[in-house]
Amino acid sequence: MSAEISEEIFIGRQPIIDRHQQLYAYELLFRSGGQKNSAEVHDNLAATANVIMHAFADLGVEAALGPYKGFINCDESLLLSDMLEALPSDKIVLEVLETVEITPAIVGRCTELKDRGFTIALDDFVKYEDKFRPLLDLVEIVKVDILPLTQKELEDATRALQQWPLKLLAEKVDSPEQAKFCNDLGYELFQGYYFAKPTIIAGKKLNLSQLALMQLLGLVLADADAPQLEKVLKHEPGLTMNLMRLTNSVATGVRAKVTSVRHAITVLGRRQLQRWLQILLYTNPSGGNQNVASPLLQLAATRGRLMELLALKLRPGDHAFEDHAFMSGIMSLMPALMGTPMEQILKTVNFSSHVREALESRSGALGTMLSLAEALEGNDVQVCYELTQQLVGVDVETINACLTQALAWANNIGQEND
Repeated sequence: MSAEISEEIFIGRQPIIDRHQQLYAYELLFRSGGQKNSAEVHDNLAATANVIMHAFADLGVEAALGPYKGFINCDESLLLSDMLEALPSDKIVLEVLETVEITPAIVGRCTELKDRGFTIALDDFVKYEDKFRPLLDLVEIVKVDILPLTQKELEDATRALQQWPLKLLAEKVDSPEQAKFCNDLGYELFQGYYFAKPTIIAGKKLNLSQLALMQLLGLVLADADAPQLEKVLKHEPGLTMNLMRLTNSVATGVRAKVTSVRHAITVLGRRQLQRWLQILLYTNPSGGNQNVASPLLQLAATRGRLMELLALKLRPGDHAFEDHAFMSGIMSLMPALMGTPMEQILKTVNFSSHVREALESRSGALGTMLSLAEALEGNDVQVCYELTQQLVGVDVETINACLTQALAWANNIGQEND
């Protein structure tokens, strides 16, 4: 692949979740940025295919997917090419774009790819037409674009699709109300960031577990001793259990089995303990496992790790900058987690001025990195390109590599070392 193409293509990913709010898969996005017209690159089969192959072979996207599948858009030329055979069929869902004319050749090719182990999906469905029938007899997932549809139109489209034994995926879900409506209609999968949008309730207070964690974070930032930290956790056995599980996960990279809070402090050190306390905010306070792979935790952890890796590239050896970058990424989703305004959350912990500026106004270097992380999630390519220009010493290739590392790291959270 040419350097020019690699520099122009941003890799993005958007979570797909099930009706239990658990991660099911990611849609992988390969979009060109900069001064070029996106279509100019993506109309070129070789460019598109090479970018996808580069992502899997060199950047480690397959490993970064973890236990989840990756959805990839396929136009007619990519679908008919023999390049798809080089991808891991057990990890990939091929989305047939709405622009693809459903011909016997396309149906035959989809049948062949399905026989090879690929999952086939139909993308951006809005209204049933007889021309879709040959594909609907074949595909396993249909993605319904709910954005342009009224509730009545969505009901009609859904009823038409329910004649087939399909998984229905509602895409562009922007609110909990839309998610509930689609869930009631029978949708199993959902794509959109409604789960990361805070529902602010006036006068809402943090629960006891959240307060305890905020208190612990404050103590760690103030360099309190181990007995003080243990005293707070003693009253929250569920949090202690989760802390032990998380600090023993593959993502930590610690070989010794952590058996107590004091041991965690000794083995991890204060910097790493601070990170795991921040991640712990996103887990089930009762100590159960069911929320370890929650999309909000995955999103926050990926943001934090991505920003930390970018900070390392921008200012090698500046550990304080790395710490602040990780904290900014993790804490940026706290309003969604707690249903509490950011200004109220910031009152509970004494963050540095740089972290505060990033969280409140997206200003400073940390704010630029946080805005870039958000733009990558939202597939806002032009914004990604503009923000990259502000990060001196970082290019698109570096960002893509850091993102795949961050995603792989986040996927390992909660997976215990043997």
